[in-house]
Amino acid sequence: MAAPIIPESGSIKKAVLLINMIDPGKFPRLLSRILQKLHLKAESSFSEEEEEKLQAAFSVEKQDLHLVLETISFILEQAVYHNLKPAILQQQLESIHLDQDKAEAFVSAWIAAGQDTIEKFRQRILAPQKLETIGWQLNLQMAQSTQAKLKSPQAVLELGMRNEDSKNLEKVFVEFSHQELFEFYNKLETIQAQLDSLT
Repeated sequence: MAAPIIPESGSIKKAVLLINMIDPGKFPRLLSRILQKLHLKAESSFSEEEEEKLQAAFSVEKQDLHLVLETISFILEQAVYHNLKPAILQQQLESIHLDQDKAEAFVSAWIAAGQDTIEKFRQRILAPQKLETIGWQLNLQMAQSTQAKLKSPQAVLELGMRNEDSKNLEKVFVEFSHQELFEFYNKLETIQAQLDSLT
C-alpha cells in the first residue's frame, strides 16, 4: 500500500466518525460542491444559511459540521497535491477507516472532477506576501452595566505582512473570541498536518 498521506490525528478520527454517519444519499452532492470551490481559498464552500441547513440535514452541531467540511477539503487537497489515482485515493480513505460507501463517493467525485480541479489549482495565482512578524495581546472587555459580572476575553493577533516588491511592513490586526480562536487553532492543525505530509 502507498505511504499514508492523511494523518490519523485526533481531529481526523473524529471527522471520520461524523462523515460515516452522513446519509449516503446526501454525501455525493456535498462532495461535489466542495470540490467545485476547492481552489477558491478565500471563499467558503457554503453560505451561513446553507451551513444551517446542512446542520439540520446531518443532525450535527456547527463545530462538528465545520470539522467535517474542513476534513473533506483537506482530503481532496491531498488528492490534488499528490495527483492521486482513484485506486490509491480509495486505499488512503480505507486506511483511516472511512466506510466503503463514503470512500466510493470520494472516488466517484474525484474521477468526475479531479483533473479539472488540479488544473484550477495550477492556474491559481498565490499572493506574493510574506508573514514577517507576529504579535499578540489579550483584551478583557467588560459587559454592559446591567450585566456587570460578565467578561468577554478577546485575543488580538498582530500580523506583519510584507509584499515582495515593497519594503513597507503592513500590519494586520485580527480579533478572536475564545471560540473563534479555537476554530482557528484547528485550521492551523490541519495546515500543519498537510505540510507534514508533503515533507
